[in-house]
Amino acid sequence: MKILMVLSKEFIVDPRVYREAKSLVADGNQVTVISWDRSHKNEHNGVIDGINVISLYNTKGMKLLPNDILRNPFWWRAAYKKGVQLYKDDFQFEVVHCHDLDTLQTGVWLKKKLGVKLIYDAHEIFVYMIERSAPKAVVRFANRMERRLLNEVDYVITVDDGYAEYFRNITSKPLTIVRNCKDLIGDYQPPSHQLFTLTYIGTLNHSRFFPEILDVIGKIQNVQFIIIAKKENILYDEIKELAQAYKNIKFFDPIPTSKVLSVTLEGHVVVCLFDPTKKLNRIGSPNKLFEAMVTGRPIIVTKGTHAGDIVEREQCGVSVDYSMEGLEKAIVLLRDNPVLCEQLGRNGLKAAKSEFNWSKQEAQLFSVYQQIKAE
Repeated sequence: MKILMVLSKEFIVDPRVYREAKSLVADGNQVTVISWDRSHKNEHNGVIDGINVISLYNTKGMKLLPNDILRNPFWWRAAYKKGVQLYKDDFQFEVVHCHDLDTLQTGVWLKKKLGVKLIYDAHEIFVYMIERSAPKAVVRFANRMERRLLNEVDYVITVDDGYAEYFRNITSKPLTIVRNCKDLIGDYQPPSHQLFTLTYIGTLNHSRFFPEILDVIGKIQNVQFIIIAKKENILYDEIKELAQAYKNIKFFDPIPTSKVLSVTLEGHVVVCLFDPTKKLNRIGSPNKLFEAMVTGRPIIVTKGTHAGDIVEREQCGVSVDYSMEGLEKAIVLLRDNPVLCEQLGRNGLKAAKSEFNWSKQEAQLFSVYQQIKAE
């Protein structure tokens, strides 16, 4: 089967899209990805692990616009034209697989023009994601747009149970959950760091307890905290400077996605606190949770979130209040109880082997395409 994916960011920075595309190629399909490289810092065209990647860039006119919200319609049209061109040339795709709402209009146009099947792969609930930062009129428009475009979708894929509930309330389209789980890497391995080490590899923002987390961990004895983040993060400079005030906090520049699990393995505990007042944080499961599971490391998460519920059910970490006191107590508990710390990590690895691994999720992805082939 020939598949066209549409992605509104650089292909190389989205591990979910890469993982799905790679799995589909390994299953004997041909996959081309049209991506929107907004910064155009590098050329990302060509074949990557069997996946044909075509990057589109901002035109001079798009660069004059003040933000990506206004650029979106031009991106949709450019991706649509590229898709039609590919179809007319030599890539007559049978499915257009759209990643998130800011690609779905392109997919609907391609479906109507070419008669192909349309998959909406919702990594986020878009209106929840933008409701605190965008004007209310934009949020209302996005909400109406999603509901309208869903009428044209053949299949919905999303990442978690809470997301699935949201979409089932607004559409009757067939829906499949494909979680952002990781590949299994083997049996339990003890940490390589001698000093009790906490790790965080990811986005730096206020809804993930930054910068408060530094003030907590920086004052705890006999621990070290390793932070790895991209320079594009809004808080990057602030956190990097604050980290210098604490001898037990080490701040590093980004590492390749392929090295995230090996670095996680070196430490004792993963920290990932999400502000529970945000809807997305309450219903989603962060990538850090699945990284912790496959590496056999306990994770500290926020109580009252879906991630917290999973951690409590699988007994693979500690769920705490979203507070400095809650975080400190969890760290001291795990630092002073190495047997408990290891057992929680082993519980997570057991859960990864039985359910929370990419092989299980890959089968869910394949089931959607099998339904399409059977039609």
